[in-house]
Parts: sequence; C-alpha cells; structure tokens
Amino acid sequence: MFDRDRWQEIFDTLKKNKMRTFFTALGVFWGIFMLIALLGSGEGLRKGVSSGMGDMATNSMFMWTQRTTMPFKGFPRGRFYNFNNGDTKAMIDNITGIEYIAPRIQGYSQEGNNNVVRGERTGAFTIQGDYPAYNLIDPMNINQGRFINDNDIEQTRKVAVIGKRVQEEMFKPEENPIGEYLRINGVYFQIVGVVSSRKNDNEAIRDNQSIYLPFTTVQKTYNYGDIVGWYSITAKKGFSVSDIETQAKALMRKRHSIDPADTRAVGSFNVENQFQKMTRLFAGIAGLIWIVGIGTLLAGVIGISNIMLVVIKERTKEIGIQRAIGASPGTIISQIITESVFLTTFAGYFGLVAGVGAIELVNNIIKKMGDSAGMFKDPSVSFHVAVSALIILIIAGVIAGIIPARKAVKIKPIEALRYE
Repeated sequence: MFDRDRWQEIFDTLKKNKMRTFFTALGVFWGIFMLIALLGSGEGLRKGVSSGMGDMATNSMFMWTQRTTMPFKGFPRGRFYNFNNGDTKAMIDNITGIEYIAPRIQGYSQEGNNNVVRGERTGAFTIQGDYPAYNLIDPMNINQGRFINDNDIEQTRKVAVIGKRVQEEMFKPEENPIGEYLRINGVYFQIVGVVSSRKNDNEAIRDNQSIYLPFTTVQKTYNYGDIVGWYSITAKKGFSVSDIETQAKALMRKRHSIDPADTRAVGSFNVENQFQKMTRLFAGIAGLIWIVGIGTLLAGVIGISNIMLVVIKERTKEIGIQRAIGASPGTIISQIITESVFLTTFAGYFGLVAGVGAIELVNNIIKKMGDSAGMFKDPSVSFHVAVSALIILIIAGVIAGIIPARKAVKIKPIEALRYE
C-alpha cells in the first residue's frame, strides 16, 4: 500500500494523460458535489418548514366549535354553540391521557381598530386570554419578565404579557415596559412580561403583535361569562393525541347535544398527524436525494472504470513483464485498485469540500436575507453524512478498479509480451 515505487508509477500514469485524468476525475467530483449540495438543500428545506412550527409540542391538537350539520334532540341543523368552563373540567376528569389543556379566548375591540392606548401612542393588537399551560404547548421566548401564572388566573389579575412588536410600537427603545400600564379597551393592565415568537413568517408576526392576558380576566372584562373560545391539548407520554382527539370530540358532542354522527360540528387540528406526515415527506425527499446523488456518482465511477480498462490495454505489455518476473495476481490487482481508489477519493474529496463550501455560501446569503428567506433555513450537512460520503467514495473506487483489475490478471505473460 505504501510502496514508493507503486505510487510513483501511479503518478506517472496520471501525468501522461492529464486531459483524460481531468475529465475522469470531473465525473466523480460532480457526483459527490451534487450529493452534498442536494442533501444540504433538503436539510435547509426541512429546517425552514419546521421553523414555521417553532417549538410547538408535536403531540398536541387544537379544538374549536363549528355549526352543527345535523338536527338532534329538537335542535335544528346550523346551530352554533360555545365551549365552556364545564367542558374543561369534564375533559380533565374523563380523559386520562391529557397532559396539558389550555383553554383560550380572544378579546374584541370596543374602540374600533386602535384598542390599545398608552399616552399619545395607540395601536391595534390581538388580545388573547390564556392559561400558563399554553406557553408549554406552544412556547415563546420570554424576553423580559414572565408569562401568565396560576395566581393571575385564580385572582383574575389585570396583568398583561406583550409581544415584541407591541413593545416596539408602544414604547421607546430605551424604555423598560415591565411595570408600566396599557389601556386595553378602556381597562388598565400592568405589563409583567415581554415575549417573542419562535416561529417564522405570518405565525411569528401574529404572535409578536399579540397581548396575552389571564384567561379568567378576559372572561370577566369582556363579559364572556364561562365561554371558552377553543382548546390546545397535549397528550401524556405513551398516549396518542389522535385517541385524545377522538375522545374529546365525542365528549363535546355529548355535552352539547350534538348528533354523534355529526363529525363537522367540532373542528380540530392534529399537530401530531401533520408532524408525522412532514417527517415521512422529508424522509422520502432524503431517500430520493441519496438515490439521485449516488446515481450521479455512479456515472462518474463507471467513467473511471472505463478509463481504467483503457489504461490496462495500454499497459498490457508492462503487466506482462511484471507477471513474467514473478509479480503475483494480488500485486497486479492491488496496484490497479489503488490507482482507482486514489483517483476517486482525490476527486471526490474536492467535490465534498466544494459542496460544503457552496452550502456555507448559501447559508450566509440566507442569514443576510433574514425572514425574507421564507421556507428555507440553515442548509447544512452533518458530520456523519460527510463521513458516509467519504466511505461511499472509497467503496466506489474499489468497485471502479475491480473489473479492470480482474481483466489485467487474466492476461497471460507470453501474450502480453507479444502485444503491440
């Protein structure tokens, strides 16, 4: 393997046909470059789509009311109804797989579009009534202060957690909002926290332009009584959120006198199902990328194998001399495979470096673009993928040299010496 004469012979052979060597190596270079570039792009797409969910619990579901589509117990079809506080307790008492349940309700504006006032500044923001559990289901970054806590709920405190955009609109950059007051629809609330979204695009804009109040305070302030707008629910470990979804919807139909067959009266969104679909999709994309990349690499390997066959033909007499003076078939085979592996690995290594470099260049451009990059974020190739690519290169080099090597050892020394 480390025979100096053998390596000198390999280098001399490659130098004799520089143009042929270049184009042969180019096929392998392009194959590994495309494999790395495609894998990095696939990872960037996966991260971009996943970032749209932020750190939302993947074992979660959301549930809301919709109009009934069937008459039942004297009630007409098209009836609208509301969830209530009793529904919250009923689900906690009857569905054992629930880990977190977070009722939500949205406040409305009584003063037109600008529902928030502070001094001379006014703004229009979304008002959400929340439980502390909501920030465990769909977490946000706590930039300052805290989120809603259990004491806020129990004592119906007039406190508010504001999104990052609300802070920018209602306060000067040097002002600390914690402890200050906002007048929301005529009622003063003290700010106890500032949050920012972990998502991107429209979801992040919505979260950052929202004001979060204690759920019970919103019910009382807006005269909602015991109405609940919708639910966010997660499943305990070992439980399926799909089963909880089915149980919760059946329980709501029973409690609100809805026909058990009316599947459209209770709306829901199952994050777990969507996450599984997305996982399968990107697994398929990754598999396709490997197939395409390896196929491109294989084309380059075939090129090397063909060139090695040409080289063997050109060196027929030389091989015959080696066999005549006692070179074993193993020596001839190892020499040819070494040459093939060297050329493949050398070209592939530069293809690997170029692929990683191209990914880093794209990554830097995306970082400069910021949010405008959309559904493509942080393309990268992991270390184990790079190692796998190198292993594939070595195996490819061996495969490329096997056929020419076997042909070489079949040459009889007498016939080789007579070859012109």
